Amino acid sequence: MNDNVRAVSGVVVVLGTGGTIAGVSDTGHDRDYQAAQLGVDQLVAAVPSLAGQPLEAYQVAQVDSKDMGWPVWRALLIALDEALARPDVAGVVVTHGTDTLEETAWLLHLLLPPGKPVVLTAAMRPATSSEADGPRNLADAVRVVRWAAAAEEDAVLAVLNGRVWAGTEVRKAHSWHIDAFDGGGVPPLALVEGDQVLPTPDAVWAEPRGQLSAALIGLEALPRVEIITSHADADGSLVEALLAASNREGAKPLRGIVVACTGHGTWHQDLEAALLKARRAGVVVWRASRVARGGIESQPGETWPVAGRLTPAQARVALTVTLALRDTA
Repeated sequence: MNDNVRAVSGVVVVLGTGGTIAGVSDTGHDRDYQAAQLGVDQLVAAVPSLAGQPLEAYQVAQVDSKDMGWPVWRALLIALDEALARPDVAGVVVTHGTDTLEETAWLLHLLLPPGKPVVLTAAMRPATSSEADGPRNLADAVRVVRWAAAAEEDAVLAVLNGRVWAGTEVRKAHSWHIDAFDGGGVPPLALVEGDQVLPTPDAVWAEPRGQLSAALIGLEALPRVEIITSHADADGSLVEALLAASNREGAKPLRGIVVACTGHGTWHQDLEAALLKARRAGVVVWRASRVARGGIESQPGETWPVAGRLTPAQARVALTVTLALRDTA
């Protein structure tokens, strides 16, 4: 992408979902706060550089992102679909919590139609903090929307601490530091320095896949997919318990399992029999790596699907969406 591209005019829609960026502390301590307290219009009003810009702010939800799920995702998808269809809209910013941002980013990548940029942003400090990072991140996100729109890049992105991450790569890598996100070994797409967005050489942009449908939006819930972890002393008891619970009357059926594997996609030998039983019962099993970087490369002749570079949390989103699309096809 050319870093000399001028930012486009047009409306930037800002959709709020809550999170730490909207958090408030009554004690003055940054780690003692309540997430999702301020409205998105308050977040926008707190950033002087956004004053006078053509912006529209709408509250889609007000949740701590640890509690994110399909009801909020569905409302967000509906709001995004409506905003992106408007000819006067350059792109959309989504304010979000940090805990599940990588999951929402993958969901949006899979489902949103290509055409305009969607930029997620968040904060590691509440809005009342003396070190609040939300205002800078929000201003950067609006700037990146206009920059990406001018260059006709329509990816799902995340902007945090001056770094622009592909929505397909971003993941939380530190539990409390302001510089908490990385790309699992993949460099950022660009850096935001003041008023400039400086692209990374050879950056790879991933266009949204556009798999959203009315039938999918109509679902009351996504198929149930769980994550289990392989570790020392692991056995099949958790898989057996999931299968037993799924078979109880009125229970939501288990449709998939993502195994957070050791190393390059391995799991404890005592898991194998239970996972084979699950697969015979119609449960789809994917392998992801619990290791922070590298993921799993598929090898010839493998019988257990791999999730590539996806984190276990991203892989769970990918699998449940895959099953939902299959159900609604």
